Amino acid sequence: MNLPRLMIAAPSSGSGKTTVTAGLLAALTARGRRVAPFKVGPDYIDPGYHALAAGRPCHNLDPWLLAPDRLLASFSHRAAGADLALIEGVMGLFDGYSGTDDTGSTAHLARLLQAPVVLVLDVGAMARSAAAIVRGFRDFDPRVRLAGVLLNQVGSEGHARLVQAAIEAETGLPVLGYLPRNAELALPERHLGLVPTAEPGPWQDWVERVRQTVEASVNLEAIQALAETAPPLPEMGADPFALQPISPRPVIAVARDAAFSFIYADNLDLLTAAGAELAFFSPLADAALPHGTQALYLCGGFPELYAAELARNESLLAAVRGAHAAGLPIYAECGGLMYVTEAIRDLQGAVFPMAGLLPGLSAMTPRLTLGYRTFRAVSDSWLWQSGEQMRGHEFHYSNWQGRPQDLPYLYELQPDAQLSTIRGEGARAGNLIASYTHLHFLSQPELAARFVRAASRFRP
Repeated sequence: MNLPRLMIAAPSSGSGKTTVTAGLLAALTARGRRVAPFKVGPDYIDPGYHALAAGRPCHNLDPWLLAPDRLLASFSHRAAGADLALIEGVMGLFDGYSGTDDTGSTAHLARLLQAPVVLVLDVGAMARSAAAIVRGFRDFDPRVRLAGVLLNQVGSEGHARLVQAAIEAETGLPVLGYLPRNAELALPERHLGLVPTAEPGPWQDWVERVRQTVEASVNLEAIQALAETAPPLPEMGADPFALQPISPRPVIAVARDAAFSFIYADNLDLLTAAGAELAFFSPLADAALPHGTQALYLCGGFPELYAAELARNESLLAAVRGAHAAGLPIYAECGGLMYVTEAIRDLQGAVFPMAGLLPGLSAMTPRLTLGYRTFRAVSDSWLWQSGEQMRGHEFHYSNWQGRPQDLPYLYELQPDAQLSTIRGEGARAGNLIASYTHLHFLSQPELAARFVRAASRFRP
């Protein structure tokens, strides 16, 4: 596969990778390029901005969750027909699974994809020192090809020239342009990062502003030329999306609105490939589940921010309870788990009733639980066989309080570099499977096939 491609990386989070990547996507797309956007790691929010900027979906590439052959297959599948692929990194360039292991990092993916790397450097409070940082990143791992630099938070054209001269003289790497310090380019943030584009906001106006900024001060021809230096990739092996579809197609209802938007596009595509008919619905606005629903997918999101509205939609809550009582297969992940407990309690202590399929409530806390997880299924279910091992990730501020001690766990999270001891996680109640752990079905496409088979066995 001969596809021009470029990795957009940075020394740390908060350097401006998302802004720069979105601006490049929008500017190159406006020039008629077909640009395939990607995001490294388990991120549900940044891809929304890149999809707006590129006018096509943005997909995740996670070298910790996915085996190399599966990851390369996904990249080839998603980038087919594009003129160029732009990949936004995660955190700092070498930040990965642990302090001594960069597995899952931007650098790890850059090596797998043999992609040239452009470093986004926040120079708002520095000048010549920028050259020392760039030299360190250039030399840290010779297997990663650092090919250029983009400056962010530049104070003036004179400041840009000063920093550019230092970097190019000391490292030999080209400075490809800059973004000026501009409060209008800042995106709103809250406890889990940026505000998702699934929520109302001036997102398209922001994309337009950042596009104009990039066009004014970034050398887009040099960006394109660097991307074209990427060598050909090996031809894709077996297509992981080529599943044997079930017929007739069962209906899987998928929550999708401002409260529920954290879901991998690969998960949805694999369910479709396995034979599902996906019917999207809003737990905020819809009075009933989609007609003919045979399984329910409650993904993650921000139900805590919309708890009052979710609680007011009593007819939908009743429909979910009725579906559960009837034996409908229900998969609830993170925010979905919160929705199926008895209530959500916010940081102010207000309590909002939810579906009540699981005892106890989901309480918001100031403490973030996050990290990659390796887990083992502790019992058979329509999704798992006992003893199967899988990888996933957690990212939440809530915890499940009042969980009965005699309620069996769904998984055992295994100790590793990010978790010191074995910990029980999730639960199963009838045909409900609920957990804080996010799954990427592409790591084991059989999960999608099992989901669809379970749906096909249910008769509404």
